[in-house]
Amino acid sequence: MPELRKDPVLGRWVIIATERARRPDQFSGAAQEGPAENPCPFCEGRESQTPPEIYAARSINTVPNSPGWELRVVPSVAPFLKIEGEIDRRGKGLYDMMNGIGAHEVVIETKQHIANMADLSDEQIEKVITAYISRITDLEKDIRFKYVLVFKNYGWTAGAGRVKHARSQLIATPVNLKRVKEELVGARKYYEYHERCVFCDLIKQEMESKDRLILEIDGFIAISPFAARFPFEIWIFPKKHSCDFTSLDLSMRINLAKIIKQVLSKLKKGLNDPPYNYIIHTAPFRRPEVGYWKSIDNDYHWHIEITPRLTRVAGFEWGTGFYINPLPPENAAQFLREVQV
Repeated sequence: MPELRKDPVLGRWVIIATERARRPDQFSGAAQEGPAENPCPFCEGRESQTPPEIYAARSINTVPNSPGWELRVVPSVAPFLKIEGEIDRRGKGLYDMMNGIGAHEVVIETKQHIANMADLSDEQIEKVITAYISRITDLEKDIRFKYVLVFKNYGWTAGAGRVKHARSQLIATPVNLKRVKEELVGARKYYEYHERCVFCDLIKQEMESKDRLILEIDGFIAISPFAARFPFEIWIFPKKHSCDFTSLDLSMRINLAKIIKQVLSKLKKGLNDPPYNYIIHTAPFRRPEVGYWKSIDNDYHWHIEITPRLTRVAGFEWGTGFYINPLPPENAAQFLREVQV
C-alpha cells in the first residue's frame, strides 16, 4: 500500500510509492555524462581564463590571479544577476518588477582537476566552508541583498555543465526565496504553538528512533527525511540550535567538513558516483524594519539538503506539488549506513 507522508515543516505531502518500490541497490548512475571541456579553465595555471578572484586561500608570497592557491572565488562568467545598478522596484498594472540586481559567484574548490567534492580531503572541504562563510558575510554588507543561496551542481544531469572540476556557487538576491520563506513560515508557526524549534524536535526524534539516521559525527547528524522527495535525499543538521550557517566556528567547520565528506563518499561508492545537488538553507539577512521577524533566531535552524538525481520529476509532480518517491527513506538510510568508506 502506498503511503502519503507530510513534511512537518512545510506541510508538503509526499507519496512513498511502496508498490513500485525498488531496492536501494537498484539505484545508480554515473555523474559524468556529457562532453568534457578541455582544457579546464579552473585548474591552477589557467587563472587568466576566469574573471579576477574575489577571495582566495593562497600560499604566502603569492599574488592574486596567479598560481599558488588552494581555493578561489570568482564572479560567474554568465551571471544570473548582476551587481551593478539600482533595484528600481516598480509595477506594471498588477505585475511587480525590479532590475536583476544581485551577485553570482563561483567557488573553485580545489586547484586539482577533481570533479566530485567526495574526493577532496576534510581539510580542503573545510576551506570551502570557510569561503562560503566569508563571502556570505561580505555580501551581507550590501543593503540591496536579502539572501545568499549556496548550492552545488555535480554531474551533467544535475546542471554542472561540461567542466568536470569541483565547484559550487553563491547567488545573492534582492528578495527572500520562496522555498526558504516556506520553511521560515512553517518553522515560525510551529514555534508559536510549541515554543520549540521544529528542526530541533525533528533532530531529537530521529536520533532516538535511528530509523532514518545515516551518520552522527561531532555535533552533526545526517538523515534521510521522513517525507523524502527523492531516493537517497539527505539532510545534514547541526545538533546545536543555530539559525545562521555563518555562525560556525573553526572546530564546527572542521566537523561539518567531516560529515559532508562521509556522506558524499557513501553516495559515490554506494550509488556508482551519481549526479547530485546540494543547497544550504540559512536564515536571511536581518535588518530591523517594519515587520522585522524577531523570533527567527529561535525558530529557524540552518541545514544542508542533498538530492541525488536518480529519478525524474514528471507531470504529476509538476501539476500537483506532490513528489513520488519509490524508495522508503528508512531503506535508503539503512543502505547508506552500511556503505563502508
